[in-house]
Amino acid sequence: MVQPRVFIDGEAGTTGLQIYARLAQREDVTVVSIDPAKRKDVAERAKLIDSVDVAILCLPDAAAREVVDLVSSPTVKILDASTAHRTHQDWVYGFPELAPGQRDAIAKAHRVSNPGCYPTGFLAAIKPLMTSGLIPASFPVTVNAISGYSGGGRKLMETYAGYRGESEPLYPYGVYGLTFGHKHVQEMHEYSGLAHAPLFLPAVGTFEQGMLVQIPLPLWTLDHPPTGQQLCAALTDYYADEPFVQVAALADEAGLRDGKFLDTKAANGTNQVQLFVFAKDDTHEALVAARLDNLGKGASGAAVQNMNIMLGLPEQAGLNQGV
Repeated sequence: MVQPRVFIDGEAGTTGLQIYARLAQREDVTVVSIDPAKRKDVAERAKLIDSVDVAILCLPDAAAREVVDLVSSPTVKILDASTAHRTHQDWVYGFPELAPGQRDAIAKAHRVSNPGCYPTGFLAAIKPLMTSGLIPASFPVTVNAISGYSGGGRKLMETYAGYRGESEPLYPYGVYGLTFGHKHVQEMHEYSGLAHAPLFLPAVGTFEQGMLVQIPLPLWTLDHPPTGQQLCAALTDYYADEPFVQVAALADEAGLRDGKFLDTKAANGTNQVQLFVFAKDDTHEALVAARLDNLGKGASGAAVQNMNIMLGLPEQAGLNQGV
C-alpha cells in the first residue's frame, strides 16, 4: 500500500516543528521536505505541494495566500494553519467537534482551515450553549483568555526566553489586543452563532505553553436563567462521543489545584479541550472555561487530527501522546 505523502510548508516554525515531530513517529504517512536552499522559493514550494497528497501550511497569512494561488494540482488537499482562510467561504473550517456534519465536510474537502487556539477554546465552550438555546444569540459575550508566550510565535518566544533565570521578567503578565478587533474575533463570531461579536480580551503569561479561555455569564440578565447543572449537561451531551473534548462534572474539584486553582498548563501535551462550568445558582452567575494546549489542540494537534480525517486515517493516530 502506498503511503500518503505530506509536505509541511513552514516546518521550521513553531507549529511546523511540532507537526513534523508528531508525524515523524508514524509509519502510515511519508513526510517530504524541501531543499533548505529553496525554502523561500514560492514557485518551488508550490511545485512540491502539487506533488503530494496533503500540504500543511504553517506560514504567515500573506505567504499562505501567495502559495495557494500558485497550486495547480486538482487532487492535492491543503490544510492551512494560518488565519488567511478561516472564514473564507470556499474553505471548510477544521474543527471536527464544532457541529454535526463538520467532520464529514472536512473529510470531503480539498481546502481546510485549521482553527485558531483561542477560537478553539471559545467555540468548544459556547457553541453547545447556543445550540441548546440556553444562551440566546443576542447575549453580550465577553471572553477573557490567557496563553503561554509560544502562542506569539518565534519572536515573542525569543523575547521571553531572554529573561529566563531572572528574578523579575520584563513582561510578567500582559493583556493585549486593547485596540480591539483581534484577528481571532471574526472567526469566533462567524462560527458561534452570536448576533454580535464577542468582546475578546487576550493576555500572555510568563509560561511557554498552555491556555485558558474563560467566558463569564451574567445569567441574571436572562428571563429564564439556566442553572449550572443545565449548562454542564448541555456540554456533556454535546461532546458525549468526542474523545478530544472532556467535560468536568459540575463542582468537581479534581481538575483544580488545591481545590481552588484552575491551572493553565494542565492540558499540555494533549490534544484535548477540557471544559469546566462554575456556577452560583442563587445569584445566577456562571463561568464556562476551556483549557487546552495552545500548541496541541490549539495548533499542531488539531492539524494532525484534520490531516488524519482528510486522508481517511484513524482520527486519533499520532495524538495519544504529546510531543
